[in-house]
Amino acid sequence: MSSSEYDLAVIGAGPGGYVAAIRAAQLGMRVACIERDKSLGGTCLNVGCIPSKALLDSSERFVEASQHLADHGILVTGLELKLDQMMKRKRRVVQTLTKGIDSLFRKHGIERIVGEASFTSPRELAVAGDTPRVVHTGLVLIATGSRAIELPQCPFDGERVLSSTEALELAEVPNRLVVVGAGAIGLELGSVWRRLGSEVIVVEIQPEVLPGMDGEVAVGLRKALEKQGIQFRLRCGLAEAVTSASGVELVIESGEKRDTLSADRVLVAVGRRANTLGLGIEAIGLSVDDRGRIPVDEHYQTTVPGVFAVGDVIAGPMLAHKAEEEGVAAAERMAGLAGHVNYKAIPNVVYTWPEAASVGYRAENAAQAGFSVRCGSFPFRANGRARCTGDIDGFVKMVADAATDTILGVHILGPHASELIAEAAVALEFSASAEDIARSVHAHPTLAEAMKEAALAVGERGIHF
Repeated sequence: MSSSEYDLAVIGAGPGGYVAAIRAAQLGMRVACIERDKSLGGTCLNVGCIPSKALLDSSERFVEASQHLADHGILVTGLELKLDQMMKRKRRVVQTLTKGIDSLFRKHGIERIVGEASFTSPRELAVAGDTPRVVHTGLVLIATGSRAIELPQCPFDGERVLSSTEALELAEVPNRLVVVGAGAIGLELGSVWRRLGSEVIVVEIQPEVLPGMDGEVAVGLRKALEKQGIQFRLRCGLAEAVTSASGVELVIESGEKRDTLSADRVLVAVGRRANTLGLGIEAIGLSVDDRGRIPVDEHYQTTVPGVFAVGDVIAGPMLAHKAEEEGVAAAERMAGLAGHVNYKAIPNVVYTWPEAASVGYRAENAAQAGFSVRCGSFPFRANGRARCTGDIDGFVKMVADAATDTILGVHILGPHASELIAEAAVALEFSASAEDIARSVHAHPTLAEAMKEAALAVGERGIHF
């Protein structure tokens, strides 16, 4: 068994891990990144963010060609879905990006180690794999991400009962897909398969989709998805599931009422849990909370000096961009710099159509936090660019402090909300006021003008609505 010494060993090559490794190498550290999978990028790049967005884009184009181009005077005949080709394109996108990370590792002199890492001491890791080895290191960063939560009454089998991983690799379009969970993953993948021809039923135990998001955005998105043919069973829990060779029989319950659903496939998307099993953290005195997460201080250091953690294995939203920023901040802290993350300015996006995006406080949370709240909204149906594209569902809603006019949060439902939210995130980062956005010149005609109009509406002086 070989032995190597490093300044920093990163466990996990997902967004938090590989970005931290690159930043640490930029700061002069000798870095190793240990990843059990042969492909870099973690869940996000291989079986999460990137492949799902590739399929969302492909399925949106299919719907555009089959349903909407006629409105533009473009008639399409002989339209055919070739799912295998769609999947091949998705894999090419993933492979291109994973190879890109590999290239970045070589550029920065980061040693890539394939295998399962476990602690034998705070400064020593045993790596099991094709070539077992011991890694000695000055510092360790745990960035092992998360895994899909499995329901005991409906365990994953990879064939009929699916996690998001298998739902991204189906060889045929299901006749009927039941999605358990109306969060971002469930709604996004439900949208993909609905567009491609599945009957999709979403079961959610909460009274509305997207729990935790702005209420108006959640209601508006559900109504838009219902128009697209997705069915919802809200306030319903999954009681039983019986799997057979032909499908799955589900029993859902709401209070005393029970109902039965049949499905070809079931996607369980009820959340994710931190990946901390098998790391041997107990051997160095680390413990986890009730959700499997590792407690850290404001510098991302655990209770064991020299051992850090970022991303899905610590508290906070399970978002790739949150993990990336934490990885950068942790590496900078290790180097004696003032790395930090502004958690009040982390955007959250749901890539359905229309898209939903938010950053900062919701109005009700801001009021609970003691702010005097003033809101302004602007609908996309009054936006010239949205009228040109035909994407008029949704709105921009801005939440501001009535006393200071400081922007507290922005919530968007509408076309390209994922891109528009960046302006709001920058505004929060710089503690901008609604007046700052209202006075900023936005090009015409653009969707971004809806942000300016929402800011104007905060001061009750909207122009175009």
